[in-house]
Amino acid sequence: MGTLLFDSSDLEVTEDFLSRNYARMRIGNGTPGTSRARIRRDAMPGVTVDELDLDFDMSYDVTPLQKICLCLVHEGTIQDHRFGDVEDAFGPGDVVSFAPPHMPYHGRICAARYNITMLDPELLARVADTGPRAASAPVRLLDHRPTSAAAAAHLRRTVNHVRDHVLGDPAIAAEPLIVSTAALHLAASVLAAFPNTALTEPTGTDRHDAHSATLRRALAHIDEHAHEALTVAQIAAAAHVTVRALQYAFRRHLDTTPLAHLRRVRLERAHAELRDADPTTDVTVTSVAAHWGFYHPGRFATLYRDTYGRPPHRTLAEH
Repeated sequence: MGTLLFDSSDLEVTEDFLSRNYARMRIGNGTPGTSRARIRRDAMPGVTVDELDLDFDMSYDVTPLQKICLCLVHEGTIQDHRFGDVEDAFGPGDVVSFAPPHMPYHGRICAARYNITMLDPELLARVADTGPRAASAPVRLLDHRPTSAAAAAHLRRTVNHVRDHVLGDPAIAAEPLIVSTAALHLAASVLAAFPNTALTEPTGTDRHDAHSATLRRALAHIDEHAHEALTVAQIAAAAHVTVRALQYAFRRHLDTTPLAHLRRVRLERAHAELRDADPTTDVTVTSVAAHWGFYHPGRFATLYRDTYGRPPHRTLAEH
């Protein structure tokens, strides 16, 4: 956790910083007379979100990162980007995955301001279900570009939200449940944006397993562990079924999803905490919401009001 700032006009210093904080690389300067690089890194377990600003054209040759590396271009361009047999160029508004975690890549960044978000590939497995192949075949992205402009826009909003509303607020970033939930939400957004090897449609076995006993086991696990960072895969494991069977059971019996139900349970716990708060303490609506994984106060207030017919601060004040 924390923030790291870097600002240098020395190309060797920049290369050393990048090699220590990304992967071993060689860089070069294609713009004589200037070489300033400014970088801000915010980090949480499994995820780093970096904003980079270069006022020169920088070539790069990078060894495998062993991470999912997303790039969001704000200004400038990235030219001649290559990995394997893929060659591409990116400009403002583009959202891409730089390369598979195990592959090197190279190219040129042309006086660009851009975002690099890296996450552990294991996070993808925690929010996906790959069937019986899961133990030997990790989830892989099948293309470096999102499936659609809408998918790219959603992923961009997710990255910006994690950067601004989770990592950008020290009080929010200090809440373990929020941090873990945000990391898993980012991983889920990556899977939603890019074609990948995860399976999503329920099989015949999944449909057979989506019975009421499965639902009862899942509900009991959620109720007992709502205060922890829960993934759909963990709930499915506790119910002894696949993720697809779990999702189908919730849809069939409750017309909802496992995560929507988890959110409802957490909202109930937040409501109870506000109702029973000790007036002699400095408890606030924001702190209670954050404790239960709601890291956007405005959205929490809206959800609370829609559910309980009053704003959360009134519940707290009426005690």
